[in-house]
Amino acid sequence: MTAKSRRNLLLLLATATAGLALYNNRLARRALAGRPLGRFIHLRGTKLHFLETGHGQPLLLLHGNGASAEDFTTSGIFGEAAARYRVLAFDRPGFGLSPRPAGGPWTAGAQADLIQAAAEKLGVERYIVVGHSWGAAVALEMARRHPRSVAGVVVVAGYHYPPPRLALAISALPAVPLIGTVLRHTVLPSLVRLNWRWAMKKIFHPATIATPFAATTRGLASRPSQLRTISAESFLMLASALFPNRRYADIAVPVGIIAGAGDQLFDAKAEALQLHGEIRHSMLDIVLDAGHMVHQSKPQAVLAMIDKVAALASVAGPVPGTTR
Repeated sequence: MTAKSRRNLLLLLATATAGLALYNNRLARRALAGRPLGRFIHLRGTKLHFLETGHGQPLLLLHGNGASAEDFTTSGIFGEAAARYRVLAFDRPGFGLSPRPAGGPWTAGAQADLIQAAAEKLGVERYIVVGHSWGAAVALEMARRHPRSVAGVVVVAGYHYPPPRLALAISALPAVPLIGTVLRHTVLPSLVRLNWRWAMKKIFHPATIATPFAATTRGLASRPSQLRTISAESFLMLASALFPNRRYADIAVPVGIIAGAGDQLFDAKAEALQLHGEIRHSMLDIVLDAGHMVHQSKPQAVLAMIDKVAALASVAGPVPGTTR
């Protein structure tokens, strides 16, 4: 190949890369434009977007990796819980309309502290927190780090004792500087869109795919910025698996544990059983005919567990020194 041919090839590749990046960024803006707009709270140099409805005992909802606060609106949990609770569903940092500032890693502990700070600023003194998947890790950290504020926890399909998995390592690759940036802005969004139905089948199996969730999440999850967050959280899951440092036995508030019996992402049933054995005051529900998205497939199971935890939290009362 001549020098001129090489230059032409490089120019062609650069043009194609720039074109793909512009196209994907346009799709990302379009995905955000169609979202329901809630409220923003500014704190600690960033802001959190959240949806709020209802009255009563505060109930905080935290979605999993790759999703957003709309995970709970499309499942129906957000609306149905509003009959008995003051419901706040957050876009965790880097998802939906919440940015993820650069700097230190957004570990489960760091996110727990941020959500707690947001609750305090919103005047929420004592609450129940629900977390799905990686959001479950954040919810448990909130109970460990802020026991005077957390009245109870419900974890759904949580990564409590994640084993090292090749899929986590692959998912973490787009977080690599430079090459990861190029991938996130060019070919990766297209790959996500092309494989979207396969991914939905895997996370919903053995249940049917919930069309509202699949439709609203596809555009958000394929945005370059959110792909960076997804890969960063995959890296944190991998690090947690390789260097385990998990302590749950010191959680003293009521904990409801839910897992889908058919979860194909990992052995959620085994992890749920292990967590149930470690935490006192915990309740367990292994839901049949449901997978990783058990809250989408069987929302009534989650709502029932929330009510059970709320009832126990009411009987137990606040941790000594807590004000209501």
